[in-house]
Amino acid sequence: MIIDCHGHYTTAPKALQVYRDAQIAGLTDPTRLDNPDAVVISDDEIRESLERAQLRFQRERGTDVTIFSPRASAMAHHIGDAMTSLHWTRHCNDLIHRVCSLYPDNFVGVCQLPQSPGVPPANCIDELERCVNELGFIGCNLNPDPSGGHWTAPPLTDRYWYPLFEKMVDLDVPAMVHVSSSCNPSFHATGAHYINADTTAFMQFLTADLFVDFPALRFIIPHGGGAVPYHWGRYRGLAQDLNRPPLDELIRDNVFFDTCVYHLPGIKLLLEIVPSDNILFGSEMVGAVRGVDPQTGHYFDDTKRYLDQVASLTDQDRRKIFEGNARKVYPRIGKALGAGIASRGAARSSQSGGPPYRAGGVR
Repeated sequence: MIIDCHGHYTTAPKALQVYRDAQIAGLTDPTRLDNPDAVVISDDEIRESLERAQLRFQRERGTDVTIFSPRASAMAHHIGDAMTSLHWTRHCNDLIHRVCSLYPDNFVGVCQLPQSPGVPPANCIDELERCVNELGFIGCNLNPDPSGGHWTAPPLTDRYWYPLFEKMVDLDVPAMVHVSSSCNPSFHATGAHYINADTTAFMQFLTADLFVDFPALRFIIPHGGGAVPYHWGRYRGLAQDLNRPPLDELIRDNVFFDTCVYHLPGIKLLLEIVPSDNILFGSEMVGAVRGVDPQTGHYFDDTKRYLDQVASLTDQDRRKIFEGNARKVYPRIGKALGAGIASRGAARSSQSGGPPYRAGGVR
């Protein structure tokens, strides 16, 4: 089975954005009250939004399951207040639940959290519990900067975050560290703010004892870990100068990277630097980069294709990256997927005729 750990509902039906636009307009117009029950989307609209995008790409690229969450750039926690964020978050999470209910073999849910600048993360616990215990979600996306590019929140290693982390450990769910849109003109959202946040989160983890306090806490740093693999030597040196543990020891059970890196040399670097035990296959499709690479003739975000071209990757490492590590980091995924998809994935692997976990071959 091939599990894509990083997918967002970027193709959601228009009614969701219509609600959001009205909600935002209501922040400055008291005659337009926020109606938390105002979104009406049919099952057919959901199907149509997926069949021509995520589901088509799953079939064409040879992947099985996407760990699916609301559109990251639309979380926009800096807009409105905590109640604004809660209403928007519940709509987004409920829609993901409907997707997973319609396509239980293709999608497993991860939730958005109702964060808001200056509001303690403990405020998110009720929604996290609802999504995990009632909707069957297997993790959450955690924004380390709800201010949208101004970085007003304490570091992720600060005790400010501890009540939420305690609940994550209690529920045995990880968080993908994922910022949202940027309202700081200095930081382009997907080209700068996202990568800045990935790199910043890693440095925060390096400088504190968060995982001494929470040895079972797990984070996925997306987009290949931002700048971290490219500057691994810098971080090794900083860890040494600061009398911190070696990086391999630091990340072993707690910090993981996805493969949302959109060129083959970048994937090769990631695989060379980061232990295979700490890499999860991810593509972020349909996401930040949607076009076709003119140098290859293939979509930039077809990251499985890059991995298929790395001849030095052993079958054991492929199994870890494509499936095993996702099951380790998201232990609730087994129950969410059920027996049906497990047998379907096994059947595909046995019929592929090629190396394990390379169904579909190199495109």
